[in-house]
Amino acid sequence: MPDNAPLRTLIVDDEPLAIERMQILCAEQEGITLVGTAADGAAALRMIESLGPDLVLLDIAMPELDGMAVAKTLGRQSGSSSPAIIFVTAFDSFAIEAFDLAAVDYLLKPVSADRLRRAVDRVAERRRIPSAEATAPEPVDEFWVPHRSELVRIAANDIERIDAERDYMRLHLGQRSYLLHQTIGALEARLDPTRFIRLHRSVIVRKDRIARLGHDKAGAWHAELVDGDQVRIGRTYLAHVKAMAGR
Repeated sequence: MPDNAPLRTLIVDDEPLAIERMQILCAEQEGITLVGTAADGAAALRMIESLGPDLVLLDIAMPELDGMAVAKTLGRQSGSSSPAIIFVTAFDSFAIEAFDLAAVDYLLKPVSADRLRRAVDRVAERRRIPSAEATAPEPVDEFWVPHRSELVRIAANDIERIDAERDYMRLHLGQRSYLLHQTIGALEARLDPTRFIRLHRSVIVRKDRIARLGHDKAGAWHAELVDGDQVRIGRTYLAHVKAMAGR
């Protein structure tokens, strides 16, 4: 896209009034051309594939495939043609996860024209700055983890489960565990997605450690691991987990 070309933008929100308001705001902005709207995550992915927008203004709370699941799907397909994502939501509790997913910005509803302008300028600036190769990084084979006065080599494929503990990640290997100072989003990006899956904002497990998936009467899903532990599946990760199971 030329530096001065408008950002071809897709709005994704399940509330018609929210879409209408965002359309009005976008019409007032220079540097934006609307290419369409979508009312759910599945439709958004289809439109992104067919229209190839530069920017997606993405709601989080949507039925079935929500905004986080859409962003994760796009992340697994990352490349030079992937759109920039600005989350637009009424919830402030997903900001850390959103930036872990490389969102350009995180806007809280109701969005002001000035706040949208700054977010769009940020997208345009990133487009102007030459980037490194946009291919997904190769998964790492090992981690060197401090333990007492040593550094311990841990093979990535030996890790069975990862639990977030504030600023540290606890890597579980059978009866042993080690602490690594890293965010869970950064650690997830270094793991092989064919072998590991995130179940919750604070839990990653190796896929072959999952014995079964289930839900309670209220519809809350969990994963039962081979050691008998149950891990609650976060709402934003449920679609991805079901996709792993072919559902």
